[in-house]
Amino acid sequence: MKRVVVLGSTGSIGRQTLEVLRNLPEKFKVVGLAAGKNWRLLADQVREFRPDVAVLADEKELKYLRDGLVPSETPDLAWGRAGVEGLASLPQADVVVVAVTGAQGIYPTIAAINAGKDVALANKEALVAAGQLIMDLVARRKTTILPVDSEHSAIWQCLNGQSRSAVEKIILTASGGPFRDLSEAEMENVTVDMALNHPNWQMGSKITIDSATLMNKGLEVIEAKWLFGVDYGQIEVVIHPQSIVHSAVGFLDGSVIAQLGLPDMRLPIQYALTYPERVPGCVPRLKLTDLQGLTFEAPDTGKFPALKLAFEAGEAGGTMPAVLNAANEIAVDSFIKGKIPFRAIPALVSEVMEKHRIVKRPGLEEIMEADRWARETGRWLVKSLDRI
Repeated sequence: MKRVVVLGSTGSIGRQTLEVLRNLPEKFKVVGLAAGKNWRLLADQVREFRPDVAVLADEKELKYLRDGLVPSETPDLAWGRAGVEGLASLPQADVVVVAVTGAQGIYPTIAAINAGKDVALANKEALVAAGQLIMDLVARRKTTILPVDSEHSAIWQCLNGQSRSAVEKIILTASGGPFRDLSEAEMENVTVDMALNHPNWQMGSKITIDSATLMNKGLEVIEAKWLFGVDYGQIEVVIHPQSIVHSAVGFLDGSVIAQLGLPDMRLPIQYALTYPERVPGCVPRLKLTDLQGLTFEAPDTGKFPALKLAFEAGEAGGTMPAVLNAANEIAVDSFIKGKIPFRAIPALVSEVMEKHRIVKRPGLEEIMEADRWARETGRWLVKSLDRI
């Protein structure tokens, strides 16, 4: 039986992870849960899964959690970054699911790896901002990164049993988001509600907006470079509106192996947790005879420049991917709050990138300083727009 810690248990991926674990009680034991501020939902999860430790972001919410539980069901409690890193290092844990969002997810990811834990990674920022550092640490500690994103899980599955030297290219598929068929003029009038209406996936607001700009795919390009040890020239992005082919791998002999399935995050979550086994799960089955057709097209980087920016940041290396990610978080948040229009998201990211002086092969402190600088610069640019 694997003992599991779930960081970000009240978020979209965290809740779906617990659904997978709930469906396989004979295979998994939840030993730790961490959430942000949603102490009520965390209390419900604690009552159901009875973890050894529960963590919240703030001490105030932790008090509410303690008051909401009877002594017999109260685990050890902690809060803040120290609490999350301690939970990621929990001695009895076998695998840590990192489903927290934002650059702060880098810290518990590193803590888990340093403690010798396998990491089921659903946090993009860890590899985008600190890919070299984290993969070097994984090699030293002899642990494993288990990809949770549907695209990286698909690539991982396609590579199973294959020689990495036989890989010609990685093919990342993207739905194209809700604005694939809009003209550039129509995109000038995109609202927040429109951007949050993804045609295929149910996700949190940040990742949904990123899917609408194609920045999400750009971040996945950088992740794929580190997860699978390929050059950026070996990574291709293809628009696939049906979201049935989750990604593919092209090999030197001309063969292409793809992974197919319905757009349901529980499948890659379960595969990461049960690997190398495959077990019956709660995911609906794909019936090929139900498909009306699968289409593929090249992305329009003129209409969606965020994808090009991500390739540029990855190629530049050093602290630039961290700056790309942080600036994008500020831009997306500003769009959601109505401070900037949709088309200004990649423009703001580009301007922050242009102002950045890259640090090559940065340590963790330099990465986090670049993250802080990019956020501060992004906020300043948003305020300057307000004054115009």
